[in-house]
Amino acid sequence: MRKRFLIATAVVVPLIVLGSYMLPSYTNPYALRSDMSKEEVLLKLVMQNLNTGHVSEHTIDNKFSEEVYKEYIQNLDFNKLYLLESDVKDLTRFKDKLDDEINEGKYAFFETSNEVWNKRLVQAEGFANEILAQPLDYSKEESFETDDEKRVFAKTEAEMKENWRKYLKLLALPRLVSVTEIQENALKLVKEGKKKAEEVKIKSEAELEKETREGLAKDMKNLFSMYREMDKPERLARYLNAITAAYDPHTSYYAPRNKERFDEDFSGKFEGIGAMLQQRDGTIKVSEIIVGSASWRQGQLKAGDVILKVAQGAAEAIDITTMRLDNAVRLIKGKKGSEVRLTVQKPDGSLIIIPIVRDIVLKEETYAKSVIINRPIDNKKIGYISLPGFYADFSNSGGGRQCAEDVKTELEKLKAEGAEGVVLDLRNNGGGSLQEVIKMVGLFIEKGPVVQVKDRFEGVKIYDDRDASITYDGPLAVMVNSYSASASEILAGAIQDYKRGVIIGGASTFGKGTVQTIVDLDRMLPAAYNDVKPLGSLFLTIQKFYRINGGTNQLKGVIPDIVLPDNYTYLKVGEKEEQNPLPWDEISPAKYVAWRSLGGKMATLKTSSQQRVSQNATFSLINKNAERLRTERDQTVVTLSLVKYRAELARDREEAKKYEGINNFSSGITLFNPKVDLTEINLDSTRVQKNKVWLDGLKKDIYLNETLMVMKDMM
Repeated sequence: MRKRFLIATAVVVPLIVLGSYMLPSYTNPYALRSDMSKEEVLLKLVMQNLNTGHVSEHTIDNKFSEEVYKEYIQNLDFNKLYLLESDVKDLTRFKDKLDDEINEGKYAFFETSNEVWNKRLVQAEGFANEILAQPLDYSKEESFETDDEKRVFAKTEAEMKENWRKYLKLLALPRLVSVTEIQENALKLVKEGKKKAEEVKIKSEAELEKETREGLAKDMKNLFSMYREMDKPERLARYLNAITAAYDPHTSYYAPRNKERFDEDFSGKFEGIGAMLQQRDGTIKVSEIIVGSASWRQGQLKAGDVILKVAQGAAEAIDITTMRLDNAVRLIKGKKGSEVRLTVQKPDGSLIIIPIVRDIVLKEETYAKSVIINRPIDNKKIGYISLPGFYADFSNSGGGRQCAEDVKTELEKLKAEGAEGVVLDLRNNGGGSLQEVIKMVGLFIEKGPVVQVKDRFEGVKIYDDRDASITYDGPLAVMVNSYSASASEILAGAIQDYKRGVIIGGASTFGKGTVQTIVDLDRMLPAAYNDVKPLGSLFLTIQKFYRINGGTNQLKGVIPDIVLPDNYTYLKVGEKEEQNPLPWDEISPAKYVAWRSLGGKMATLKTSSQQRVSQNATFSLINKNAERLRTERDQTVVTLSLVKYRAELARDREEAKKYEGINNFSSGITLFNPKVDLTEINLDSTRVQKNKVWLDGLKKDIYLNETLMVMKDMM
């Protein structure tokens, strides 16, 4: 018999907060009992942490219940294809009762909705199979509404089937057009004498339609198989995340297997064989071998190989041909030093068993990297650092890479190459470790405050860079865009407040001004509860962060010093577009001393940049393209007539040609890798090619080019 256990505090794995975070003691309405099921324990623990640790207090009442209900139904059937109006109407009886269920640790709503979903899933699969067994009629004048908010649930099963018919046509149309155009282009080459007629296999319209439909049928089979194989923890996570979403957009529950994926994405490393896999046409195929990985070193596994079976060492092999991709990946991955044996079918049809000893796999594309830029305007060397994320390794094993240390290394490389200025690129950087961003700001300033945080209980804390040393003290530009978020916004805000460098980008950054931490739910339970583990983790918003000037980045983001036109200008992007975002506010500023070098240059930098941009044809095209994208976004009804679809596609392509100049821009800059990186780059032809593609892309980057012009004005 288990003992009654009252949870007062939680041990938290520090992720994007400094140090451990302890929940305050209080009278706990979510105490555990010895007779609870695993699901009840999980719900109690989630609510315990939400109630005591979330940055904002919520009352669990009927209003909260309605928010959870709305979020869950929306996520359960976001495209309104599976549930009937009557199903939703029946489930509305729970709309104002979920608060009571949550407080009691009950799941009646979840269980009922799951039963309905399973029933409709079988029905939908039957409709899809029946519809795709016969030719689709593309001559019919009809359309499909692609905006889920404008669509409604079907009233009858016949109407549900009709919705599926239109939806499947919507999916099939671009595929049919693609195979038709491939054949048309081949025939055109024959007509022009560039290809022999016998090299082209002519298919009738009926054959092309059948080929398209059969390919779509395979994809739908995989989709329904994935839904059927969703285990209870995955489905339960969907319900628990409807609860967490009522608090804010970033608080979320991770089932055990999803937490593992999160850790890999965050640290940029995992233990396995180092092969990228994809599921196509009912097979699990190798799409890429990661350079330097265990598979790469072993040498036999190649891109294009199909994996049929997986064995753990000498154990019996398990057939994975009908398995979901994520389940197959779990079998292939494993601890460093362990052996996996893959039964593989080569492209020529031969079978081979490949033994691979697993190792640490590093995702190089997630790490900081640098390059030297030679400006033709003055022949000065500028260092450029790309930072995709504020990664850190918080695993128990440790020893992983930390982005602040990596950026410091890149700065040292650039200085050694004679760089006279540095560009730090945070575009599309969604954030990460708070500890790392504080260290990173410290690379550019003398000691001082970097960011302020505030929670419900302890008020405001100021986090400082306490190291007086500066790794780089020269001219600095930080590039951002609408998808620069969280830790990126902390760095950009701090650099801006200190006047340490120039922030360059679109109208604003993402606007995420909150701090999360990972709560390991298993660590909250004593050994007596081991039989209900693993429970997963809670990604919990515990603080809001504020700039040292007192403002928060929440909702508004960081407004760059120099604003450039971009394609996101008129699109719905950012925290303000999320469900239940926390509000904007401000606190008292911290005490800090601005940097000494920029002085009164900012106004001149802005004016000069505005003049260049206004006279630049490519930026003019970007502005017009942003308006075009807004117009396309607002057009949510798509024709299902093949003739009309192709006509609209042709018009769109003609319109798009007007903006091809955006991609044809060439800066004329010269780039070269730091000498110390060349040995590693030249290890493999794949790395050489990836590096070339990266450098070629930078040469065509008009935003980087304008940043270099701003850097020239700074120096």
